[in-house]
Amino acid sequence: MHLRMLPLLAIAAVGFACRDPAQQLTAVGTLERERLELIAEAPEPIAEILVREGDRVTTGQVLIRLDDAEFKAQMAQAAGARDRAQARLAELVRGTRPERIAEARATLAGADGALVSARRELDRARSLRQRGVDTQSRLDLAQAQYDGALGQRDAARAVLDAMEAGATTEEIDQARAAVAEATAALSAIQIRTQRLLVRAPRDGQIDALPFKLGERPPTGGVVAVMLAAGAPYARVFVPEPVRVRIKAGVAATVHVDGLDRRLAARVRTVSHEAAFTPYFALTERDRSRLSYVAEVDLTDPEAHELPTGIPVQVTFEPPHE
Repeated sequence: MHLRMLPLLAIAAVGFACRDPAQQLTAVGTLERERLELIAEAPEPIAEILVREGDRVTTGQVLIRLDDAEFKAQMAQAAGARDRAQARLAELVRGTRPERIAEARATLAGADGALVSARRELDRARSLRQRGVDTQSRLDLAQAQYDGALGQRDAARAVLDAMEAGATTEEIDQARAAVAEATAALSAIQIRTQRLLVRAPRDGQIDALPFKLGERPPTGGVVAVMLAAGAPYARVFVPEPVRVRIKAGVAATVHVDGLDRRLAARVRTVSHEAAFTPYFALTERDRSRLSYVAEVDLTDPEAHELPTGIPVQVTFEPPHE
């Protein structure tokens, strides 16, 4: 419970004790507005503060801009990955160009020629070894060179066959999945970059700006506090003896110092738990000291411009028996 509400709670208890609850139901409290705490979604320095405390703002208005240099670099990297994936998919769908097929055929022809030469050297080495003219190591070297040339010829033929046959359905599906994955990664970074702009979620007024230009708030740190626009609501304390008579929807009137007339209102909600419950307060003798927080909406058009935090007195209309 707010410390500032303790004196008001005492006044409310005295006021109820001096009146017959059946005749008049009155409580005191303060005018409040919904507080919106806007956070930083990345631990980046504050590059720009576009509002000041007390400014009125509209829905979607940019309030604070965090530095986006690192995110722009990540975005460029993700965009490059997406472009490569799209180019690979287009290549597979279109098929290999004739120039590359011709290049692959030339590579295979060269590999065939190298294999023929390696075969001749191997046959020569075997002949010399059988006659005892050459060593076994020379024969082993010729055999290794032939095996290498054979492997290169087979690899070149496999590449040419794949180019002439075109991409399989499975390869195209994998390429499409790679494009979708890269596009999603880029979208995620773009969304995170957009969230570096702290925007007003609704119309209201700037109440506090905890950080200064250049400071680096932590992730989840509150960088701006807003008060929602529109009429405030009265936050009052209802004593236990009349709690059962105050329900959501009950009509009420609100008195504000400085206004000549009372403002129309209606109870929004009443807490199910007491605002402060010492261990002895549930006895029959002491439970009348309990109080329950109630929120009362001001429905009068004149209430829209009332300031937040001022004391008010709320009179509830007793329900009809």
